[in-house]
Amino acid sequence: MQQIKIDLVSDIACPWCAIGFARLEKALKSLPDINATIEWHAFELNPDKNMSKEPILPALSRKYGRPEAEMRAAQENMIRIATELGLNFSKMQQRFTCNTFDAHRLVKWADTQHKATAMKQALFNAYFGEAADVSNHEVLMQCAQSTGLDKDAAAKVLATNEYADIVDADIAKYQHAGISSVPAFVINNKYLISGAQEPSQLAAALQQIAGEASA
Repeated sequence: MQQIKIDLVSDIACPWCAIGFARLEKALKSLPDINATIEWHAFELNPDKNMSKEPILPALSRKYGRPEAEMRAAQENMIRIATELGLNFSKMQQRFTCNTFDAHRLVKWADTQHKATAMKQALFNAYFGEAADVSNHEVLMQCAQSTGLDKDAAAKVLATNEYADIVDADIAKYQHAGISSVPAFVINNKYLISGAQEPSQLAAALQQIAGEASA
């Protein structure tokens, strides 16, 4: 069995990050001889903690300087891709912009109980599937509870600045490394795969990297 480590840099508010992870899972299922350890790392698309919430389509239109209809078409394409992968993106176009810092803190807490991936997936589902506000502490506590974590314990984490330094360090580390868009997959602390690549492309890259590592 070949071992690889995948550091996955992503944001909860990034639809391609949810798609990218689903594609990674599919790639890894096609590689039974590779055992991958996955560690999630924080990135913020909207780092302003005091940002005003705005409907996603006009927000994206302003950010990218493109017509709202074009943004809607791009979102519809992502919904199609996500649905084919079994993801719930049913309310993707009804969501609002939001800051994800506290959500990232909760992922770090979940990681101490080996639930980081489950927590991340619950957050993706809440944001894209339910158009929930993933900066809202009640929403975050419900996501924690849905993964089998203790809701009251999650509330205690959210009521403090616990794990904030770890999230800040994550963001600073990968920005310093030159990562400016997500998802980004750092393999064995050496190789970078950017973007939500197709499962076949990911599988080929991972197989090559694992082979080089074992050699």
